Amino acid sequence: MIEDNYRQRGLRNKLVKKLSEKGIKDERVLAAIGKVPRHVFFENALLEHAYQDKAFPIGEGQTISQPYTVAFQSEKLEIKPGDKVLEIGTGSGYQACILLEMGAKVYTIEYNRTLYQRTKDFLPQLGYKPHFFFGDGSKGVPAKAPYDKIIVTAGAPVVPTALTDQLAEGGILIIPVGDKEKQMMVRIRKKNGKLLKEEFDYFAFVPLLGDQGWK
Repeated sequence: MIEDNYRQRGLRNKLVKKLSEKGIKDERVLAAIGKVPRHVFFENALLEHAYQDKAFPIGEGQTISQPYTVAFQSEKLEIKPGDKVLEIGTGSGYQACILLEMGAKVYTIEYNRTLYQRTKDFLPQLGYKPHFFFGDGSKGVPAKAPYDKIIVTAGAPVVPTALTDQLAEGGILIIPVGDKEKQMMVRIRKKNGKLLKEEFDYFAFVPLLGDQGWK
């Protein structure tokens, strides 16, 4: 049984307030952050950190992203209920849960087999059931394309053409692009077959591994 008590809900509400103060305006993003029990993704020894606005290790050299980063990417995707979303980098599954809470249909792919299996077994226990895939996320999941939205939760050296090819007309891709130390958050919209690019702030993600990522 997953415990979610009064104190934890209170800490989540404080986190939502903090994200709002940091500039997150999408009420549906904030509501999703307020609902998903982030503490269940942490080992007991780290529970006190669950509602801090920080990234934390989840093993296998990966992290659960900072809540602000999750909220920022989710907001920039402009999720509408029923949107078909591809997530590159399942990780802990926290980001997928946020998207599901927002009403998206989520397809998520993970490069690391241990994490893939762990998260695939765990999320249904919370009542979250995205479509899970194991493999090279830099190539996307072409069998299920096109996607209304694509979110990449790892830093890429370039924007993989495989992902822009799998984006539906009118779709949005959000991806951090740069070196292994820091990346610029980039949003790409597909309009009339053309790719329109916007740049936002710098962030720090673990590297996107794979054929069109870091080798």
